[in-house]
Amino acid sequence: HRDLHSFPTRRSSDLMTVSHPSTVPSLLFAARNGDITDYSGLHMAGAAAGRFYKPRLHELIELPAGSELFALPGRLPVGIDPDDNEPALLDADPFHPDQPVQAVAAFMAPAHTAVYTAAFQTFAPDAPMLPLFAYTAVGWADGKFWVAAFRSDPDCRQDAGQFNQRVLEQRTRKQLQRYAGNRLVQHLGKCCLTYGCPAARNYFLGRWEAPLPCSPVCNAACAGCISLQPSGCCPSTQDRIGFVPSAREIAEIAIEHLQSAPKPIVSFGQGCEGEPLLQAKVMEQGIRLIRAQTSQGTINLNTNGSLPEAVERLAHAGLDSIRISLNSAQAEKHRLYYRPKGFSLEDVCQSIAIMKRHDRHVSLNYFILPGCTDDPDEFAALTELIGAYRPDFIQLRNLNMDPEYYLRVIEHSGIKQPMGIVDWLARLKTQFPNLGFGYFNPPLR
Repeated sequence: HRDLHSFPTRRSSDLMTVSHPSTVPSLLFAARNGDITDYSGLHMAGAAAGRFYKPRLHELIELPAGSELFALPGRLPVGIDPDDNEPALLDADPFHPDQPVQAVAAFMAPAHTAVYTAAFQTFAPDAPMLPLFAYTAVGWADGKFWVAAFRSDPDCRQDAGQFNQRVLEQRTRKQLQRYAGNRLVQHLGKCCLTYGCPAARNYFLGRWEAPLPCSPVCNAACAGCISLQPSGCCPSTQDRIGFVPSAREIAEIAIEHLQSAPKPIVSFGQGCEGEPLLQAKVMEQGIRLIRAQTSQGTINLNTNGSLPEAVERLAHAGLDSIRISLNSAQAEKHRLYYRPKGFSLEDVCQSIAIMKRHDRHVSLNYFILPGCTDDPDEFAALTELIGAYRPDFIQLRNLNMDPEYYLRVIEHSGIKQPMGIVDWLARLKTQFPNLGFGYFNPPLR
């Protein structure tokens, strides 16, 4: 390995985790054949917007069940030299020096939030853009994989151990036959059986949160859209819904779920659609049909918050909660990522204000990327937004996107030293003691 320029380590407050490694884990790398190997000559490193850090033991948890490991093509692993604690680049297989290596990252199971992204240096000029996943730093110690992360929500609704594939397939196919004339049920069947969507799986298992996608179109062109990407870019992770379901189709799913599921939620706005507010009319009709039959459970909307007047109509119809996705509380960085068509961050804030005026629950689906989320200027903008509009809850969702590409998209300067995700979260909790934090939409009834 050869030395890189060094960066300072960060101090962080304790993480609430079950266990930590006894020593800083070793670096992981992928060999030419894809096999993942640990190298004790270097400690693992974590990255934050191009800066490299040695993770502290309390910033590391065991790789959650249901997570995956990825090799990163065209990218060399960066570790920490144990002799001087400086970042170092591994540019060849230490066991077979004539063989190339690739960096390794973890894509964590839901309900976990990254403290550092994977540490790597892109070396190949034709290195492909990474697919739309989150890339968390991972290492090896005590016979286990460890990630730089923490569990951000105790809710088990999407834990890997909650799903029995045999039972799931039986119940899904039975429901598909039962509702053969409901196009939305048939669409969710594909989401469940083809893409393994956790929300669709839970719907067919009759529990917790069920998805209600409804919009094949969008009024933004998000750089990290997971349902539609331009040709030549990274592929989208699932097909977008190709029709607008009727209010009857929506209500047929929702009423039964709200009346029978434990801690029931039904949510418009899913990864397999565009912007649901563009279908406000059918959502309004659907909500009224649902609430005419049952007052149980929570009707939620996941949205970009672009159309305040539509939010007003839905609040009047009986929408209980809203989750607004937000990459940044800075107007220009919001614009650069969302590439909005006819709306701005000000419209988004007005949607928050409307729901609060109706005394409804507001969550921010705040994309977490170490080095950007905890940038001091971003923190200042976020605290100003929270202070002005008083959302109830922040969902700590990892940004599913090539981190280097995202930095270019939002024109991140990286001049100021990041706060550290753990300290960032601790300061938010201190400054806003009534603000909730988690990963999922909370059930309100």
